[in-house]
Amino acid sequence: MTKIRLIETAFRDAHQSLLATRMRTQDMLPIAEKMDKVGYFSLECWGGATFDTCIRYLNEDPWERLRSLKELVKKTRLQMLLRGQNLVGYKHYPDDVVKEFVEKAYTNGVDVFRIFDALNDVRNMEIAIKVAKEQDAHVQATLSYTTSPYHTIDKFVEIAKELEALECDSLAIKDMAGLISPHDTYEIVKTLKDETDLLINLHCHCTSGMTPMSYYAACQAGVDLLDTAISPLSWGASQPPTESVVAALKGTPFDTGCDLKLLTEIKKYFEEIREKYSGILDPITERVDTDVLLYQIPGGMLSNFVSQLKQQDALDRYEDVLKEVPRVRKDLGYPPLVTPTSQIVGIQAVMNVLGEERYKNPSKEVKEYVKGFYGRPPAPINPEIAHKIIGDEEPITCRPADLLEPELEKFRKKGEEMGIIKKEEDVLTFTLYPAVAPKFLKGEAEEEPLTPPKSDSPGEEHASLPTEYQVDVDGESFQVKVVPTGFMEIESINESKSSGPVEGGVNSTMQGMILKLKVNEGDNVKEGDVVAVLEAMKMENDVHAPESGVVQKIFVEEGDTVGTGETLMVIK
Repeated sequence: MTKIRLIETAFRDAHQSLLATRMRTQDMLPIAEKMDKVGYFSLECWGGATFDTCIRYLNEDPWERLRSLKELVKKTRLQMLLRGQNLVGYKHYPDDVVKEFVEKAYTNGVDVFRIFDALNDVRNMEIAIKVAKEQDAHVQATLSYTTSPYHTIDKFVEIAKELEALECDSLAIKDMAGLISPHDTYEIVKTLKDETDLLINLHCHCTSGMTPMSYYAACQAGVDLLDTAISPLSWGASQPPTESVVAALKGTPFDTGCDLKLLTEIKKYFEEIREKYSGILDPITERVDTDVLLYQIPGGMLSNFVSQLKQQDALDRYEDVLKEVPRVRKDLGYPPLVTPTSQIVGIQAVMNVLGEERYKNPSKEVKEYVKGFYGRPPAPINPEIAHKIIGDEEPITCRPADLLEPELEKFRKKGEEMGIIKKEEDVLTFTLYPAVAPKFLKGEAEEEPLTPPKSDSPGEEHASLPTEYQVDVDGESFQVKVVPTGFMEIESINESKSSGPVEGGVNSTMQGMILKLKVNEGDNVKEGDVVAVLEAMKMENDVHAPESGVVQKIFVEEGDTVGTGETLMVIK
């Protein structure tokens, strides 16, 4: 029997799962000292999607968040989630970037590195583990848990032993979608305790509703660490409530020793935070949804799906997308659904549903996944689908990062030339997010508003009237926008980007950011040529010319945000 230690997820996974990762640092700092006194094993507060969200939406420096928390939290370890060779991004970075990032994360305040790979490919975790060990940090290796004909307890034990050989300190079973049943929890925890000498941590989301039972089964099987979230940010796509777990285990051999009275005070603080962010909270992510046992979609991905489909004006296709996810997952060799594979599978599912045919327009990331650039899939990829995606190309068999050239110095030089590097960490921020970081590092980013604008009359929404029209006057098209001041803005379609149907127009198939323009005005293009690259839902999507002709007018610039159906350029 063992005393259970808790990892509190309020500052990272809980708000990533329920609030689209939008909690600001200013809402973490006032309660940090109190949380330091609870007796947690660690506070998870960094990594995952927090890095991206800070610079993309919050106009915050993620490094500053980490340092600010470290100043206040003196006794409890600070923990981060690191995506192996992907770090906090969505693709593999070269070893020089991984090494520098882990070192800088440690010196800025990370004590515990939870390191995982979406495919459980140990080759993709090795460098990060080695460098974190060199810093004398606590290294928690991770098994990304999922169910499929290929994911057996024997297979998980085999991976766990490989990770133990790398001298990790503990092992997390990362159940991103809340799939693990109490019976299976007992079996896997007990087997891992018998077969390894590692501390075992269970991390689950509550999506299926089974998690509290699975946590108790884990205690009986000898688990050492459990992830929980303070109750206002718990349940649904998040973790089980901290106070409930503490109360349930009190007076048993598994007693956490955490102070329930202090947790009640912390809970009151987070009730106010929850209220503050209520405009972001999506009811779907709060519910128990046993469909997850069919679709296997993890918490953070569920809330992203909702916001992505809203952006594409296609929320009515939500159920269709959920049904498509397991089909795509099977086609691609049953990857566990966790970043970045959750995005790769999820976005392909969205494109398969919203497009005319399945895999007609695979994202760049899906192509790279099939080519082996993300690592070894757990099971063979469906050969017909692979051929549709990459033709006759042969997938690679080496460790993907072996093919990557060092790039830290290249970004340092480029960043210095652009005048955006003020400290060492800025080089890493720019290297990880070359498309998003410059705007942030130049000081041109703006914090997005916290809640959608409320309607004027209580309990009444504004009628959903169109605000943009295309008006034809004497043969010339104008874009007309009705703005709240009561005036009208009129922009000639020939001078501005357009969102109406234009003859010869190349339209955006989804909402996103123009990452690259591949053509200039006056260029000749052939039908099917890639004319632009759109970053949507954290993936790069090629925009193809619908017909051959000459690029007559381009309405957008790189870095512009565009809506679904917006005309990007005209080819005549």
